[in-house]
Amino acid sequence: MAKVLLLNGSPHPHGCTATALEEMIRVFEQEGIETELVQVGNKSVRGCASCGFCEKNGRCVFNDDPVNEVAKKFEEADGLVVGSPVYYGSPNGTLLSFMDRLFYSTSFSKQMKVGAAVVSCRRGGNSASFDVLNKYFTISQMPVASSTYWNQVHGFSAEDVKKDLEGLQTMRNLARNMAFMIKAFAAYKETHGLPENEHDAFTSFPDGK
Repeated sequence: MAKVLLLNGSPHPHGCTATALEEMIRVFEQEGIETELVQVGNKSVRGCASCGFCEKNGRCVFNDDPVNEVAKKFEEADGLVVGSPVYYGSPNGTLLSFMDRLFYSTSFSKQMKVGAAVVSCRRGGNSASFDVLNKYFTISQMPVASSTYWNQVHGFSAEDVKKDLEGLQTMRNLARNMAFMIKAFAAYKETHGLPENEHDAFTSFPDGK
């Protein structure tokens, strides 16, 4: 069975971001896709120390937060949904530290795992936060799922988000599109495999020009 891993980057497990993710989970279940929701935003997560430990050992050197645990779940998943509230026009700093370390410390292929960013704010900052989160997918060969509007909801509380009917509709359509992509990629991969990759070139300008 296909599986989607969802990360809640909000400190509140039942807040605005959670409400958006829960709307998606209901659709995934209808589509026969297994889900797991991991609460990230209320954890103490330090940033990457650029120590190089993960390159030699295949995991992050810091083992006192859920990065390494989630890495195993991410490897097994067919899709990843990352949800975050907006803080000063950007995703939650805890989530960004988590994502930096999760993506950099994992050496397994993320090619064709489907990614989706979901953002929540009271008024402004959603689009900027949305762009930041999508960059983790687009540097990792992860196709990005889209919807009938940008993947966002508005509100100051979970009850507010439940009144954002277009936002919740966007979440449902996003989940349906993501489910379709996961199933389509799996079917194609079974008969044709994954696209070929090249890794020989690495821009470093060693001649100084």
